[in-house]
Amino acid sequence: MKKQKTIYRYYRYEGNILHAKREIPYELKLTSRLILDELCFKWNKKRLEAAINRSIDTGNKQEFLKLSKAYNHFIWE
Repeated sequence: MKKQKTIYRYYRYEGNILHAKREIPYELKLTSRLILDELCFKWNKKRLEAAINRSIDTGNKQEFLKLSKAYNHFIWE
């Protein structure tokens, strides 16, 4: 049998230039969002714990009550 040949010809596109957009996969977006949320949560909790300990050391009861109320959001489990 005779092999068939395919010939491609290049025709220049005369319209507007189209730019392809590459999307980030959903799983990657979700994973990065969860990691960032966890890092922010831990950093905020650590900072708040340090402020609570500082208010205990200085004996500032008003600040301790205010900070402990804010800390309740971190220990809801």
